[in-house]
Amino acid sequence: MNDLYQALGDISRIRRQVAATTEFRGYGPATLAATGIMAILAAGAQSFLFTEPAAHLTGYLALWSATAVVAMTLTGIQMFTRSRRIHSALSDDMIRMAAEQFLPSLGAGLLLTVVLFRYVPQSLWLLPGLWQIVFSLGIFSSGRFLPKPVLAAGAWYMFTGLACIAIGPAAALSPWAMGIPYGAGQLLVAAILFHANRKAADEV
Repeated sequence: MNDLYQALGDISRIRRQVAATTEFRGYGPATLAATGIMAILAAGAQSFLFTEPAAHLTGYLALWSATAVVAMTLTGIQMFTRSRRIHSALSDDMIRMAAEQFLPSLGAGLLLTVVLFRYVPQSLWLLPGLWQIVFSLGIFSSGRFLPKPVLAAGAWYMFTGLACIAIGPAAALSPWAMGIPYGAGQLLVAAILFHANRKAADEV
């Protein structure tokens, strides 16, 4: 019986090692492109609903938080179904490893939001930039499982996040301080993954 447990443990370790060296293809380009379009639509909604976002911070946070939740839900559903189809027996390990790489940045973004909203609301204008910076860190962390060009999207979010902070409180809560970075950034990731998937299909 001990030999059986040891063999099962060895198989599990081998699966994790294989998953760690396999490019993750669970992110669907179409879904990521849709999240980019959602960001642009959310920016349009903000410009219509909250002409002075600094005076409607609760509404601002609700709008962008809802957009993020819907985008993450769609991405998570397709990540699960697509990984099952493409990675087959390795799908559970691949999904777990992908989540382990990205969840810390999402958790950091959530905690930053709660702390600033609860304790230093006068600094909430920093959130768009901070969200983009922690998102870029999630992309950089996930880079070893994804096509290398995806790191360009990480650099994009880092640049736009720092730019949002640099422009100061007067414009940081502008709808397009979120709409342009996330709209263009997600469309960029979608294009990179679409090209990588086509290249992988041609090599089969």
